[in-house]
Parts: sequence; structure tokens; C-alpha cells
Amino acid sequence: MDNITKEKDEISLKDLIENLKEWYVFLLTKWKTIVTLVIVGGTLGLTYSLLKKPIYTATLSFALEDDNSNVNIGGALGLASSLGLDVGGSGGGMFSSSNLTQLFKSRSMVEKTLLLPVNVDNKVISLAEMYIQNNNWRKKWEGKQRFESVQFLPNANRKTFTRDQDSIMGAMYEKLSKSELKVEQKDKKISIINIEVSDNDELFAKYFCEGLAIKVSEFYVSTKSKRARINMDILERQRDSIRSELNSAITGVAVATDNTFNLNPALNVRKTPSVRRQVDVQANTAILTELVKQVELAKVTLRRETPLIQIIDRPILPLQKERFGKAKGLVIGGLLAGFITILWLVLRKLLKDL
Repeated sequence: MDNITKEKDEISLKDLIENLKEWYVFLLTKWKTIVTLVIVGGTLGLTYSLLKKPIYTATLSFALEDDNSNVNIGGALGLASSLGLDVGGSGGGMFSSSNLTQLFKSRSMVEKTLLLPVNVDNKVISLAEMYIQNNNWRKKWEGKQRFESVQFLPNANRKTFTRDQDSIMGAMYEKLSKSELKVEQKDKKISIINIEVSDNDELFAKYFCEGLAIKVSEFYVSTKSKRARINMDILERQRDSIRSELNSAITGVAVATDNTFNLNPALNVRKTPSVRRQVDVQANTAILTELVKQVELAKVTLRRETPLIQIIDRPILPLQKERFGKAKGLVIGGLLAGFITILWLVLRKLLKDL
């Protein structure tokens, strides 16, 4: 039984070797076709490498310091609490360093960055216009009247955009966010975030990378400290109002005192306005004293809840450049053409043999 199995294995191996020899001989007879197409493929690969524009990468890294620690300020917050204010609370965990990376790739932040002004050839245009020019989109729009007149002015009001402008903005956002923008936090234990922008225009990559960092930083800082800033503004208005009332009460005491000067001591009723004003002065003085404390505490809280975004490395010209090499294009083009040619010859022979 073992001998029969061994003989079958030997026959199968011999058949396989014979088939391989037949295919080798067949392909050898087609060597001119294969070599010709390999040369054509290599030439096409070389041509592609010469026409392919280099990709420039702008890299920016920054550190995020966000102090969310709760400081025990004690009973000094009593008046603020009674007024419905929260000057000691945290700004919230809406944007931690981990999900902050997603904010960079949000459509809102990308579009705000695209509307930033830049100076190109002594002309101030928006980054969106610069991107359109670099990608020759206006040539593609020739004949499409709805797009030919579309312009993106620097710092334009996004709310006034037309449907066509929204469509173009959406196309720019899709291309940038999916293939040209990369944001990552390499180590979750360290709040250092890297931004990489890749584009075939060196200046656009640099401008967009820096502009995106600025826009996200402004939004992040404003959002994190918004509640503390609102509380401080309310306290300052109340402090100014009480101070005005106190000044009025002090003036009222002086007027009432003048009116009762050399008054008969037996006529105490005439002294009532002066006494009332003195009570107002004392009450307003106590309230103002507490409000001044609360305003200072609110300022401390605002400083504590305002995160610090410190840029570590900025993109510096010349940027890192990645080019599709000539040798790489020649080899890949030749190998790909050779593989496709051999596959085509094999399939054609199999179909003939059927």
C-alpha cells in the first residue's frame, strides 16, 4: 500500500515538473514580447517619476498643559454660590489631550484655517484660493459657469457661503483630512501632539500647518475657559454696580447731614434720612468687600482654567521632501509590466487549449 502511494506521489511530481518545463519553454518563445513590454513599462515608470511632483511635509509639535486640579478656596466662595455663580469649578473635560487630536481634523477647524489670509506673489489671498490654484481646479471648472466665478476671500464670513462654495469647501476638506493631514499623540502619557501636513506645494503645507495650530488653539483656550470668563464678567458688573450704589449712599449721607446741621436735638425724626443712608453705606461696604474678593478669586480661577498650549517645533523651510525616485519608477514599472505580460500570455494559452 505504501509503495502504491509513493509511486503516485512520484508520478504527480513528475507531471508537475513536466508542466513547468512546458510553460518555461512556451514563455521562452515569447521572450521578445516580454522584454519589449518590460522596457515599455520601465519607460512609463521612469516618465511617471519625472512628472510626479515631490511631496513636502510640514511638521509642528506642541505641548498641552491643562490644570484641572480643584483648589480648595474654602468659605470665601459663599457669596458667589449664593449669587448662583461657580468660580471654583473646572472648565470640564470636553477636550482632553487624547480627543483634541480629533478637533484638528474637524471640518470647522479645517475650513476656518482655509480662510486665513496669506501673501503669495505680493498678493493677499486665502489659503483656499492658494489650494485651488496649486491643484489647477479652475482649469477643470472651465465651461462650468457655476464654479468659474466662485471666490474665497480672506477671513470671509462662512455663514454667507453659497451652495457651490459649500461644495468646493467640502471637496477641499475631504482631500485634506483623508490624505494630507495627519494628527497624532505618540505617547498617551505625554501631552505632546504632532501635526503633519503633506502637499505638493511647500508654502501651502507650511502655512496650513501653522494656521491650523493657531485656529485650534484659539478655539480650545476659549472653550475651556468660557465658563470662568463669564462668571468673572458677571462678578465685575455686580462689583461696579454696588460701588456705584455705595458712592450714591455716601453722597446721600453727606446731603442728609447738611440738612440737619444745627438741628434741635429734640427733633430726631429729621435725622431719619441720614441714618438710613448710613445703613446703606455699611451694607454696601460689606457687599463690595466680598465682591472684590470674589472678583480676585474669579481671576485666579480663569488663569488656572486657561490651558497653556506651547509650540515646541515649527515647520522650517526647506521642508522635508519625498520624491518618487527614477530608479524606483524604472524597476516598479518594468516588474509590473513583466508580470502583467506573463499573466496575459498564460491566460491566452489556457483559453486556446480549452
